[in-house]
Amino acid sequence: MQAISHPRMTPWVTRLIIANAVVLLLLETVFTSEGAFRALAFDPANALSRPWTFVTYMFVHAGLLHLLANSLGLWMLGSAVEQRLGGEKFLLYYIYCGVGAAFFALLLSRFAAVAPFVGASGSVLGLAVALAILWPDAEMIVIPIPIPMKARTFAILLVGFNAIMALPFLRGGSNVAYEAHLGGALFGYLFFRLQSFGPESSAPRRQVQRPVMVQPGAAEAERPRRVAAAAATAAAPSRSGDADPVAREMDRVLDKISAEGLASLTPDERRFLDDIAKQKRQQLH
Repeated sequence: MQAISHPRMTPWVTRLIIANAVVLLLLETVFTSEGAFRALAFDPANALSRPWTFVTYMFVHAGLLHLLANSLGLWMLGSAVEQRLGGEKFLLYYIYCGVGAAFFALLLSRFAAVAPFVGASGSVLGLAVALAILWPDAEMIVIPIPIPMKARTFAILLVGFNAIMALPFLRGGSNVAYEAHLGGALFGYLFFRLQSFGPESSAPRRQVQRPVMVQPGAAEAERPRRVAAAAATAAAPSRSGDADPVAREMDRVLDKISAEGLASLTPDERRFLDDIAKQKRQQLH
């Protein structure tokens, strides 16, 4: 079983943490009125008349501890997911989960009272789901719990805890938006499941039956070694005139690396090389 280490902060994870910190600083020092806070928070009762709050609420936090908790979750989960998805898709996914969390809370407000809320927790739970889907059996250490667990198990426990705490007779007077957290997890799950029905799922350019279990915490310096391993094991049959579509795709990717460099590869092309390398390693064993 491969372990997921906690990688260095990736570009968009860093920017999101900085953005959240700057917003908190401004609300604590410049825009200190309660009206400014309410104008950015998500209130299901007024959401349709203030549509910007579907996005702004996730950059607002109720205090320093709230900010630190979400920043820790964003670093632990987001850096690995960003390395796998790529920066643009990661940012889209993060915002999508946050908007989905607000939308889910809006739907629930039609049946039960949902108080106004702020924070990036819905997006963070979406990242936990992404980690569980991309690396379900990989081990991870969750700070501050010193017990290794599978990414899938961690996501199930996190979602289950929020589902239980969302029950009215258990939450008591807590103002934590457990409903929004569940919404972020749900929309994150739908994000990946809906993609499996898209046109890319039937594309013949590569035949990968299972997602590759890479170590998202590996340094970028490890990537050339993985590419070299894939090239060494796959180049011989592909260069011999094999008509297999996987071999043709390997030829194309290797030619692109030769002409434009490793940095020119798209996230899909990197995953393709990882998949080929893993298949070859399994054959050797």
